Amino acid sequence: MSVRRLADDSVQPLAFSFNRANQVWAEQQIKKYPEGRQQSAVIPLLMRAQEQDGWVTRAAIEYVGKMLDMPLIRVLEVATFYTQFQLGPVGTRAHVQVCGTTPCMLRGSEALMDVCKHKINPQPFALNEAGTLSWEEVECLGACVNAPMVLIFKDTYEDLTPERLEQIIDAFEAGRGDEIKPGPQIDRVLSAPVGGFTSLNGDGAETPKVAVAGNEAAVEVPPSKAAKPKTYAAETNGSLRTPSPVKVSKAAEEKTSTDPAPKAKKSAPKPKKPV
Repeated sequence: MSVRRLADDSVQPLAFSFNRANQVWAEQQIKKYPEGRQQSAVIPLLMRAQEQDGWVTRAAIEYVGKMLDMPLIRVLEVATFYTQFQLGPVGTRAHVQVCGTTPCMLRGSEALMDVCKHKINPQPFALNEAGTLSWEEVECLGACVNAPMVLIFKDTYEDLTPERLEQIIDAFEAGRGDEIKPGPQIDRVLSAPVGGFTSLNGDGAETPKVAVAGNEAAVEVPPSKAAKPKTYAAETNGSLRTPSPVKVSKAAEEKTSTDPAPKAKKSAPKPKKPV
């Protein structure tokens, strides 16, 4: 388990304060919580401090603690526990978070990390020479079906190749990150199948056809029989089905239903055994 500590004092600013807009926003957030529970606003306030300065400084932690009348150690516990908070300086134009969880790893996230090592810095959390870029490996970012992917600020960039990630990093370094459209970087609608839908796309009269990558000819796919599972249990064998009972006439059924139930016959008492 990694240990998260505040950055060295040599890079810590002497003071922190929210700008006018963020100060108003923070006060509104605090009012959302009932009396005596205002300290619950610590996470949104720390996140807004990070968005303002790029990372969570010691001065920002102290400022938020005073604003919420909260002991410093309690704010430190929150800031050092959640990995969403950057405790050291990051790139001023982009901090690339590369997902390294199993789905992304199987789809090539290691190659994306190699790109970051080559274009930014061999070490995670270290800045490039200009101080504009940094990177780190993180756990699941929630877009597994579109793996591999990265997170930059609040946007995800999915279905990446090393070449495409290089283009994205170059755009952010040049200050043109807003020109890159977030989401899938291939011809895909959100998380829809890459080859198009293969089921629930008609009345089943025609066999669907799917184009295979590298092959212009369409391949016929047999209709799915997922709703008709095979079973060899005797209970489902039609030839062993129990025949229906013989039906009686309607008059007999009505007579049976209206006649009083027959009284049960009393059995003779059993003789007592001699003592």
